[in-house]
Amino acid sequence: MTMTKRFFIAFFAMCMVATALWADDKYAEAKFTVKSHDFGTIKEANGPVSCNFEFTNTGDKPLLIIDATASCGCTRPEYPSKPIKPGKKGKIKVTFSPIGRPGAFRKTVKIKTNGKERTTVLRIEGTVVPKN
Repeated sequence: MTMTKRFFIAFFAMCMVATALWADDKYAEAKFTVKSHDFGTIKEANGPVSCNFEFTNTGDKPLLIIDATASCGCTRPEYPSKPIKPGKKGKIKVTFSPIGRPGAFRKTVKIKTNGKERTTVLRIEGTVVPKN
């Protein structure tokens, strides 16, 4: 290997190390007020119920909610499509449909973000009183 090639490889390696050391250590972070909600006892006849999970971006970069998926088709999450700026608040609305689901329930919603914690799990629970 020629001296020029060795120099180039060593120079390239040093540049990579320097870039890693100077990399931006800022991140987004979703800080939820609460991560679970108990609906208590609800009546099937009254139809769907909803709750909001509020959060604040406590990081230094805009927070993007990439996806929100429920553990069951009876649960539907709604989330902001635009980035949440640092220091600003957002909410995720979770709706549960009790139709045809009498008895106790416990469901989860998995939130995927670009934040420090890539995944957050929210939980809802309660008991459905059946129609007559």
